Amino acid sequence: MTDNVYLVDSSIYVFRAWFTVPDSVVNQANEPVNAVYGFADFVYQFLQQAKPKYVAFTFDESLKSSFRNEIYPEYKANRDPAPIELKRQFKYCRDFIEALGICEIGSPYYEADDLIGTLASRMRKKGHPITILSADKDLAQLITEDDIFWNFAKGERNSIPQIKKQFGVYPNQIADQLAIAGDAVDNIPGVPGIGMATAAKLLNRFTSLDELLENIPKICEMKIRGAKRVQGLIDEHQKQLHLYKKLTEIHCEVELNDNVKLKRSTPDFTMLNDLFEVLNFGDFRREKWMRFLKAA
Repeated sequence: MTDNVYLVDSSIYVFRAWFTVPDSVVNQANEPVNAVYGFADFVYQFLQQAKPKYVAFTFDESLKSSFRNEIYPEYKANRDPAPIELKRQFKYCRDFIEALGICEIGSPYYEADDLIGTLASRMRKKGHPITILSADKDLAQLITEDDIFWNFAKGERNSIPQIKKQFGVYPNQIADQLAIAGDAVDNIPGVPGIGMATAAKLLNRFTSLDELLENIPKICEMKIRGAKRVQGLIDEHQKQLHLYKKLTEIHCEVELNDNVKLKRSTPDFTMLNDLFEVLNFGDFRREKWMRFLKAA
């Protein structure tokens, strides 16, 4: 079987470390590097478990400059900007992945989700099954028949049946579901008064947002609570729904440089040792990494 491709939604694991590892962990300049330490521990565990031949770590570069902000300025406007201490640590995390000989990629115009979607599409065409590491529901929309959605922290590896059970819709309907019900995390309003469960029922009946909007008069025939009210709400918000779908749907055709290679290469041990010094990695951590990398 063709090698699995692992695509990592890195920001989730950096943020988790930022909140869970004490900020008393500092570098040579006495700056907090707790997120880097926690992220590095996650990377070590992941590489040990998965032993990936093809892998990429994707990063979000900005909350304010993506193409979604251009079409809807309120997109993610409810989120506070990352503090400077965390931005600095993101740079260390990306440098660490690069030093390991692993692809790391980000874009000011596209989000990590779009980069994952694009890489998944590209590698599927070459016959590779895809495993996406994330806990972000948005990314579940990318899962196809041979793929896995891996919530690493929970140890959950879900395929299409588990995703359908969790969300009430198939992966290729999740963007439509979020457009209808909204996504408070990303500041997408959706249709007021319609939640994820009702959105799922609508999509189980009409299969897609486009089909739903073509059959609005039939909504009142459905055996759902307040069917007539739901019909009126969908009818009233048709224009907004088209916009929200542009926000919730992952863009899978990002133009990437030819030098984006997902096959792991030899670690840059000089760069790695320099990072160990700057980050104040102790002997135990350094030796653990060196043993692992030289044995890989």
